Amino acid sequence: MPSESPFLTLKIECPICKTVNECEMIKVGAYTEGGRDTDFCPTEIHWRYSRYQAYNPLVYFTTMCGNCYYTREMTNDFKDWKNDATFRTYRLKAVKDRHLEHLSTADSVVKQMGAKVDATRYPNESAILKLLLAIYDEQLFEHHSRLDLGRFYLRIGWVFRQSSKSENPHAVMLRGLIQELDRGLDRLTKHVGLTRPELGDFLGTVNSQFAMDEIPAEIASRILPFRDQFSKALSLISSSIGDVEGQITALNLLVEDYKSSIMGGEVTAGEMPFWSYVSFTDFLMAMQRLWPGVVTNEREALMKAVEHYKAAFATGRDIAPGNQQIQASYLIAELSRRIGDYEQAKQYFSSTIKTGQEFIYQNRQDQSRTALARKILELAMEQGRSTLAAAKSA
Repeated sequence: MPSESPFLTLKIECPICKTVNECEMIKVGAYTEGGRDTDFCPTEIHWRYSRYQAYNPLVYFTTMCGNCYYTREMTNDFKDWKNDATFRTYRLKAVKDRHLEHLSTADSVVKQMGAKVDATRYPNESAILKLLLAIYDEQLFEHHSRLDLGRFYLRIGWVFRQSSKSENPHAVMLRGLIQELDRGLDRLTKHVGLTRPELGDFLGTVNSQFAMDEIPAEIASRILPFRDQFSKALSLISSSIGDVEGQITALNLLVEDYKSSIMGGEVTAGEMPFWSYVSFTDFLMAMQRLWPGVVTNEREALMKAVEHYKAAFATGRDIAPGNQQIQASYLIAELSRRIGDYEQAKQYFSSTIKTGQEFIYQNRQDQSRTALARKILELAMEQGRSTLAAAKSA
């Protein structure tokens, strides 16, 4: 039985060029997370189907038009953008004109990055490129969301981090394919192995039909002519099963040869070539020379995330009071700690703790409302102590 796809496919018309794209969304339960880092990055991802283990779910966090490369976060609002009057009235025209203008430029960043997206060959790289394209398009809107930009850069940092800790994605995917093949062959071998005992059981049942000493003569005379026919048919089936068993043995040898062949080649642990570039980093550095919004590693991505989270936090336009405000303050602190800005980290950890304690006290009768704030407060206190220690040793 072939593996089911972990994706749902839906059609979305691009608001920029009207191309109808088939977009993939991850089904609920297609993967599980093994934990979260202190900046909420998933520490382990386990796909239900092994062949997708090389895929980062963030590949599907955004959706990109295959024609004009317009990219947006895959949200319910965007899926239904035609019925979103605010999007159509205030954002679409300005973004459309600017996007098409940039796309028409020879060797534009949009065109170069969009053309390099290939989730099958380069899953992690494609996740980063699509997030960068979403940032690019978000910034085309005059009143863009600094909070969204911060969220997107943070997720780029996550992909860089997960990629640096994981194996070569080609090796992971090959191993996933082999695991599926092994499981399928094991099922087939077991089914074939059960056929001969089942045939033996049926043969016993047939033989019991012709136990003449137990059957009256008038019934025996009616069934006896069929004995030779059953014997011949079962003999042919037994011979066929023998042939199948021989083919199963040959199939096992073929699978072993296949596994040895595809995994026997050298799959290095370091950076792979990316299209015609020496590496993905090399490509990103080339794009960064054209657009400073491109980041080439985790630290650069987290620095950008801090910049935009701080701007969103200062204006308060995109951040709701309460849990969201506490979380944003904590992320500024934690990301500042990760990039080595300990003074800023201490400032925002202190602010997070103070605001969190006040929020929890004010809503002390509502445990469900304060659950997230309690978790963040605990993290802020723990990471705040780590920041003090790191600052003293710096």
